[in-house]
Amino acid sequence: MSMSGGFVNGNGNGNGFGSDSGSDDSVETTGRYIVTFSDEIHGDEAAQAEALASIAGTQRVASTRDFESGALDVEEVAPADAVVFAELGVAVVGGGEVGERGLSMLESAAADPRILAIEPELVLHAIDEGNLMTVDYLRGYRDAAAHLFDLTGALSEGIEAVAAAIYADDAQFTWGLQATGVSTSSRTGTAIKLAVLDTGLDLRHPDFAGRSITSQSFIAGEAVQDGHGHGTHCIGTSCGPRTPVGTRRYGVAFEAQIFAGKVLGNTGRGGDSNILAGIDWAVRNGCRVISMSLGADVRWVSTAYETAGRRALDAGSLIIAAAGNNASRPGRKGFVGVPANSKSIMAVGALDPRLGIAPFSARSNLLANGGQVDIAAPGVDVYSTAPMPIRYATHSGTSMATPHVAGIAALWATAGGGTGRTLWSTLVRSARRLSLPGSDVGAGLAQAPR
Repeated sequence: MSMSGGFVNGNGNGNGFGSDSGSDDSVETTGRYIVTFSDEIHGDEAAQAEALASIAGTQRVASTRDFESGALDVEEVAPADAVVFAELGVAVVGGGEVGERGLSMLESAAADPRILAIEPELVLHAIDEGNLMTVDYLRGYRDAAAHLFDLTGALSEGIEAVAAAIYADDAQFTWGLQATGVSTSSRTGTAIKLAVLDTGLDLRHPDFAGRSITSQSFIAGEAVQDGHGHGTHCIGTSCGPRTPVGTRRYGVAFEAQIFAGKVLGNTGRGGDSNILAGIDWAVRNGCRVISMSLGADVRWVSTAYETAGRRALDAGSLIIAAAGNNASRPGRKGFVGVPANSKSIMAVGALDPRLGIAPFSARSNLLANGGQVDIAAPGVDVYSTAPMPIRYATHSGTSMATPHVAGIAALWATAGGGTGRTLWSTLVRSARRLSLPGSDVGAGLAQAPR
């Protein structure tokens, strides 16, 4: 299902998805709706159930508090008319007869102060490198440009110097760990709970043997076991081991407690409700850092994600998300999409080994309140784990930059960097300033504590 219409929030204002002239095509939705409750009834399950019954006629309402540690069983709650993500004060209203009441729900919510917004449930994707230009591409571009300079009588040494990498993988560390100072940091991430919400994890990977791993799938009919590869790569970067056997170190917070939430299926797709269920679970379990390398190319801010991000910060959890890969530089700069364009969620841009902006990395979205890139990290030719038997792989994307920042956040947390908003401030304050526009890299290159 796709749509190009909008949603109505509790104060009666309309906001269109993709309604500006620079937006992409219509947005894919599921036919369900995401309801965000006001602060006044956040945490009051009876009041929330009453509000849902009033606007949507729901009779069967499930809650994440019905499950131990908030580990929602998506198949068990499938018959429910609505599911409340209790820690976040957000709910999903199901399809069927309830879903058919969409228009009347919007009209009812507009006059109901208990409801901040009702929004169509979006389909989000793993932000992968399907359309990316990696270093191999850049080397080819460099060679072609150098040849052109030769043909015109210009020296090619200049472009060679500009294109040469400042950092490179060596026998001990990936270039990303070197550039961010992780390779020389004394911090380990010990005792910090770090959640990666993605396509799951290859639980059989030898590099994670003996680690503290808590896992949960929020995708119906699919186990946590990663059938895609994206999640395993991201968890490797954020939490990989200190001394992997037979290869260089690629992981940041090697003693962090891993929370692997499968919120995207093996196709790399998932709905808002899957992702919000994962955020709710991570907050409920006290995860100081929540990493999300996923998104949709939607310019406008989702009230649900903005509220979830704010309430997560209040609970001491920092959500870090990929800015997006919808740029094609130098021509198209792209824009930060959902959910990273929420001001309460830290948006991460991607850098190449020259510490230049990656050609695919999205620029700040000036049309959204909070849609700026907040920080940047290595995101081109990033070496990390892959599902067995491949074991290791090199990928590019803001997806790869995000777990660098998440792992570094865990290191700062062990160094007394605080929680929630304080941890956000620590990351921004300690970032390495770059000679690049703030709209591309925010505060600069994320840096680990010494």
